[in-house]
Amino acid sequence: MLSVINLSSIKAWARNLKRDSVALYLASRDPRVPWYAKALAVAVAAYALSPIDLIPDFIPVVGYLDDLILLPLGIWIAISLVPDEVMAECRAKAGDLLQRPTSRAGMIAIIVLWIAGALALAWIAFTYWLRSAP
Repeated sequence: MLSVINLSSIKAWARNLKRDSVALYLASRDPRVPWYAKALAVAVAAYALSPIDLIPDFIPVVGYLDDLILLPLGIWIAISLVPDEVMAECRAKAGDLLQRPTSRAGMIAIIVLWIAGALALAWIAFTYWLRSAP
């Protein structure tokens, strides 16, 4: 029973974190948000998307601690700097954006394009390799 409660609360926390991340992006584009909150939001997003971490992810356990601690902490601090009414509006917009249906056809088209690109690159590399072989 305890593990079910913990798992559901962790899932809810993750959903709220995702919604708040989108809401923070929307808030960073709002003119009512102070510049320092926008700067922190951009810094947190840049760190989240950056391939460079303070602690590399390949280090077991410790490598993911920065992602599990620093990112939520940065999001929480950035949210606390955004005015409450702006954050409430942005959370509502983010909730609507995340509820939109996804297009399976679009996903399939993107996957097919990636596969076609990889095959074309492999074909070019293979023909180049054949020409350069003695």
